[in-house]
Amino acid sequence: MIGKLVVENVRTRPVPTLLSILLIAVPVTLILILVGLSHGLVNDSQRRALGVGADILLRAPSSNLMSMSTATIPQELIPKLLTFPHVVAATGVVTQSAGGLLETVTGIDPAAFNRMSGGFEFVEGHTFQKPDDIILDRYYAEQKKVHAGGKIHLMNRDWNVAGIVEPGKLSHIFVQIGVLQDLFSTPGMVSQIYLKLDDSKNTDAVVADLKSKLPGYPVYSMRDLVSMTSVDALPVLSTFTHVIIGIGVLIAFVVVCLSMYMAVLQRTREIGILKAIGAPKIFILQMILAEALIMGFGGTVFGILLSYGTRALLHSLVPSSLPQAVVYIWWPISGGIALGAALLGALYPGFSAAQKDPIAALSYE
Repeated sequence: MIGKLVVENVRTRPVPTLLSILLIAVPVTLILILVGLSHGLVNDSQRRALGVGADILLRAPSSNLMSMSTATIPQELIPKLLTFPHVVAATGVVTQSAGGLLETVTGIDPAAFNRMSGGFEFVEGHTFQKPDDIILDRYYAEQKKVHAGGKIHLMNRDWNVAGIVEPGKLSHIFVQIGVLQDLFSTPGMVSQIYLKLDDSKNTDAVVADLKSKLPGYPVYSMRDLVSMTSVDALPVLSTFTHVIIGIGVLIAFVVVCLSMYMAVLQRTREIGILKAIGAPKIFILQMILAEALIMGFGGTVFGILLSYGTRALLHSLVPSSLPQAVVYIWWPISGGIALGAALLGALYPGFSAAQKDPIAALSYE
């Protein structure tokens, strides 16, 4: 009985119902977008770090994982690191901001970088040949709509796009290390050094040896680096997510409360008739809550679909800057938030409808 009444009420009020579903979908989409972006950015960073092929990372003194490492490590430290037991390859890099959203340029020694990572997989063009050559990964090239042989303006100068490579190795933008050092007046200095070992099983021992012989230098195994840069390990992202969830709950609560309150006013005579023929208060309350449940479920489904739309849009417009992951575990979480807020928002209109006097409701115009 309740199900039939709810279906008829939804069918006879399609526009208000669809608007309510759409507005409930907004916070669901917002939650999924921001959670997807946080996971996407972290996953992309981890994938690129592991793509170097290193086992250990040594960063500049006084640096931390949440900031860009400045070029303060003497480059002559690299040959010394190669004398450590089990170290078979080492390469230093320089990182500088490119000026855009989350954009960094990485200066590399092509020969040393290729020995460690296995080299780039070129989609277009070739490696560095001139000082003003730059290599872009495919995502960044698509975002900037450039091809090999074209020009790109970064760091207040024009660069020749020598090649386009497959993404996943350290950075989206590469130049020769000496060029970047000269450009920022840091000759002979690097931001961080990557080390490759003869066997990854020796990582912990080499890390301990480096820390004892190079006090002041942060040293991380790549395994630990990945775990420390996970979404769960970053409290800022966790706090931000909770704030967005709170906003989502508030929006869904207000939307459903207003929608159901207006629905109760519009159906005052209907409620009066139901009560006049013997419908108990709990029946009226269940009917209102069932409608809210339908809107909450519809908003959840529509919100998930919208999140796929934003993901496709971001991948089309800014694939390197804002990668959005699909985090399936957050589907039921966001759905539970939407349904809970919808039911809470329907409680007051439901209780208000259940308390109506049938005589007064029947005379309502």
